[in-house]
Amino acid sequence: MSLQQHTGGPSKPLVEVGQEVKLGQKIADGSSFISAALHASVAGKVVEIAPHPHPAGGEVTAIVIENDGSDEWAEGIGPKGSLESLSPEQIREIVKEAGIVGLGGAAFPTHVKINPPPDKPIEYLVLNGCECEAYLTTDHRLMIERTEDIAFGGKALAKALGVKKVIVGVERNKPEAIAAFQEIAARDDLFQVESLEVKYPQGAEKQLVYCLLGREVPSRGLPADVGVVVQNVATAAAVADAINKGWPLIKRVITVSGTGVQEPKNVEVRVGTPVKDAIEFAGGYNGTPGKVLMGGPMTGIAVHTTEVPVMKGTSGIIVVPREDVKQYDPSPCIRCGRCVDACPAYLMPVTIANFAEKGMLQEADQYGAMDCIECGCCTYVCPAKRFLLHWIQLAKHQLLALKRQNG
Repeated sequence: MSLQQHTGGPSKPLVEVGQEVKLGQKIADGSSFISAALHASVAGKVVEIAPHPHPAGGEVTAIVIENDGSDEWAEGIGPKGSLESLSPEQIREIVKEAGIVGLGGAAFPTHVKINPPPDKPIEYLVLNGCECEAYLTTDHRLMIERTEDIAFGGKALAKALGVKKVIVGVERNKPEAIAAFQEIAARDDLFQVESLEVKYPQGAEKQLVYCLLGREVPSRGLPADVGVVVQNVATAAAVADAINKGWPLIKRVITVSGTGVQEPKNVEVRVGTPVKDAIEFAGGYNGTPGKVLMGGPMTGIAVHTTEVPVMKGTSGIIVVPREDVKQYDPSPCIRCGRCVDACPAYLMPVTIANFAEKGMLQEADQYGAMDCIECGCCTYVCPAKRFLLHWIQLAKHQLLALKRQNG
């Protein structure tokens, strides 16, 4: 189980090699304000704490647990009380102790998100059920099968934030999910359901806030700057589990799909499960794999080995067969402007990417590199097959490194 599964500082181990741990036991704690706790997803013995492959590349310290098969829960795991009896502070603490992070992909620690500074009053909570990337259907199934749990989690998050309205945003290609939440809204005035146009990247939180409320998140800002907090529907379900059952975030639903797997399906997976095991559970490879993505086809990461573990923020595993993987050599930009037209953040991707490629970080920053939402639309539409997103991401990483270096 990797100690870097979330935005922010890595978790700090609380266990030692040779120690016996139980299911749900906290094995690592947050190292900073923006960080998250980590819990054992199996019961067994800690056999190693050492660097292991990470989906983003390189190696990150991980805690390896040898499963004893008992699934014996740790002491203290149980319901936290009725929602009416819990204060906003208690809800935030439960969420923090459960190690819950955003399950839509960004994996931002949820307890931080529901504790905005006093100078940023929150008016709306948005439950994001758009799931606009191809192949991924986990949120869709959760909205149909766990509607009540998502609604309960939404209520808990709303209470923590002190908001009086929860807007559930769902794309129109999910009519069953829309109908399920409309039933909730019909009996509870807290909820409002909005049916949204089917388009990518509808689920990006800044774009979603503008679509639902007409509020534009400022440059380098957050939805909280315009009185909104956005949470994924799967995150709300995890909050319900933490309160009603006392479960920390030790498992999640992911989509295992693509034409490169035998039996595409949605599966509930323990955090830390090797990607290769999830693929095997879906019937194994269909032909020779050419690429394995963690996440969707637009924003997912191509992993260098299937030994990497499923993370808290893993929404899916997509396998593309070798015959469908094409290698392109980028050609010179033809100045067509398609990347500018496609950019949902209204940036000039080609200009930022050119600055980044030449190491001109300050210029890339001035043209809004940090406002890029990394949706990949620019690279997708580029007729010259230039690696626009790659260079913009590199610029962002280097700018953040400079900021940390300069304090």
